[in-house]
Amino acid sequence: MAAISRAVRETTGGLPRQFWWLWTSTLVNRLGGFVVTFLALYLTVQSGYSPAYAGLVAALFGLGGAAGAVLGGVLADRVGRRATLLAAQLGAAVTTAVLGFVTGPLAIAAVATLVGLTGNASRPALSAMIADLVPAADRVRAFSLNYWAINIGFGVSAAAAGFIAAEGYLWLFLGDAFTTALCALVVYAKAAETLPAAPAAADGPRENVTLVDVMRDRRFMALAGLTFLFAVVMQQASSTLAVDMGQHGLSARQFGLVAAVNGVVIVVLQMPVTRALRGRSSAVLLGAGSFVLAWGIGLTVFATSVAVYALTVVVWTLGEIVHAPAAMSVVADLAPAHARGRYQGMFTLAWSAAAFAGPLAGGVTLQYLGRDTVWLGCAALGTVAAAGYYLLLRPRTAPLQAAVTPDAAHRDLPVR
Repeated sequence: MAAISRAVRETTGGLPRQFWWLWTSTLVNRLGGFVVTFLALYLTVQSGYSPAYAGLVAALFGLGGAAGAVLGGVLADRVGRRATLLAAQLGAAVTTAVLGFVTGPLAIAAVATLVGLTGNASRPALSAMIADLVPAADRVRAFSLNYWAINIGFGVSAAAAGFIAAEGYLWLFLGDAFTTALCALVVYAKAAETLPAAPAAADGPRENVTLVDVMRDRRFMALAGLTFLFAVVMQQASSTLAVDMGQHGLSARQFGLVAAVNGVVIVVLQMPVTRALRGRSSAVLLGAGSFVLAWGIGLTVFATSVAVYALTVVVWTLGEIVHAPAAMSVVADLAPAHARGRYQGMFTLAWSAAAFAGPLAGGVTLQYLGRDTVWLGCAALGTVAAAGYYLLLRPRTAPLQAAVTPDAAHRDLPVR
């Protein structure tokens, strides 16, 4: 018991109170995160659209998310993290509810794009706020805990959503909208602004970091590019996988249970794995995480039953556990404090671009080239990302648990 108590204290102790309110808002939001997970099934099984159209809608959702990532990042640095977070969450609640009522292919596609935009605009602000609040030495732990909250919520919502969908898909949209609005209420009541002032430049005026400056940071942009490849692979697990299971005669309830395995594994193993791997370099963590996830998803080529699908989810989730907090911490360390919103926005853009390209490519490939090409292609692409992460970060990145000084964290920023 003493060992367990010590492990809990080491995992959760010493973090700011406001971080825990953000953690709570994240948990509430994800407890109702039904729509993205079940959108492909809603379109193909409930509404009768083709896999290619479902991939197109998911791609437009990702395109909206790409715009939201950039917009949210800029606003988080200009008007503040809190105001951006509130506006994005309220917008997401409204558009998600509307998506449940619209009919017709054009209306569904348009509203799905808006859902992607509003939903993704909150992510750079939230990540920047956590980075503002938590010292560098504790960021991997803080991002792991936040990711843990996401997946506690995801595990519950994915399991529940299959049963809710059996009573009517509209309840999924309304439930998602309600929890997003509740999340905004928590932020409004308990979160204070954390945006730091921009330092003065050497010649006197206030120094500003623009999106162009971020794009000139070659090391960061290489990191974002590799993350795009990784995310394209990971997207297949939330879009193409549902269609693949449907083609094997499996129901929405069965898909929900399989999807819930991802959340359960993360809830059980996220913090123990993070503790066990502390001190490992980001090169090792990102490279190993990418490789395991890619080949775990690649194993789907052998899946035809619920049990085998669930087993593949267990494997690729282990890679996700290793990759996610390490990636978020590296981005926070590379960004100047007053430009974290823009850096997080560009990093989120890599995910959003993958959310556009991944489902579209997966849906079209599944329809015209077959499932073997989809899943083996995932294994190959993820291996490329894994090698790239290792080569990019190995020579210059210290272990993630070591504190990063401001000079070291910003050494690769462009000269302005």
